[in-house]
Amino acid sequence: MNRIDKKFKTLREQNRRAFMPYLCAGDPTLEHSEKLLLALEEAGADLIELGVPFSDPIADGPTIQRASERALKHRTSLQQILEMVKTLRQHTDIPIALMSYYNPIFSMGESLFCETAQDAGVDGVIVPDLPPEEAQPLLEAATHYNLSTIFLVAPTSSPERMQRIASVSTGFIYCVSLTGVTGARATLSDEVAPMITELRKHTDKPISVGFGVSTPEQAGQVAEVADGVIVGSAIINVIEENMEDEVKMLAAVKRFASGLAAGTKNSTS
Repeated sequence: MNRIDKKFKTLREQNRRAFMPYLCAGDPTLEHSEKLLLALEEAGADLIELGVPFSDPIADGPTIQRASERALKHRTSLQQILEMVKTLRQHTDIPIALMSYYNPIFSMGESLFCETAQDAGVDGVIVPDLPPEEAQPLLEAATHYNLSTIFLVAPTSSPERMQRIASVSTGFIYCVSLTGVTGARATLSDEVAPMITELRKHTDKPISVGFGVSTPEQAGQVAEVADGVIVGSAIINVIEENMEDEVKMLAAVKRFASGLAAGTKNSTS
């Protein structure tokens, strides 16, 4: 088991749900990302989804697109992000899953990427534009280096598709709460519960839900049916609103994330 497996095992034994915030590495700088990640852990994060900025983030809405653009302006690279994780491992043991589009991984080479990621202290990888049918090189390398491979299930996924995705996913399965791109939403999709109910017929692996979760109340609703709650754009919005003052930004993110963590953990399921 790696850190992701151990975390979900512990949480299940305690009948608790995972709070997993998302950060875009390098937004607004890599130095800020280090401090933000540690602040999120202090706020109650159980795992971290760490985004690799990309020029064409097809699964992401305007908020995370802007975060990627800010990071890329500083020429943030995959190699720099892995070095940042290695530095962070001197201070934290929190599970970290990289969210990267396939191009940066392919450019580095799947085997070298997995070896370098494992050496840095990364625990898993989420590749939203890589279907399982085309993922064999990454799956083989990730298995060799004990990295979780986390694939996405959508409301449009058929039962057969869910079974296929569940069979190759390790660590957890990422449930996309709605069709479309990432972004804060005023209400949760009513497709979440039926989707998870169907997915549970095909797997007992942990299921985490992202895309659109924005408030402590919504986090609590997701935690009633899922094993983990992923929040990205709503946190990036707080970063964006406070970028002129690092102290204020860290405090605001920590305060907002604490509310989301409380919402997740106060679930009565």
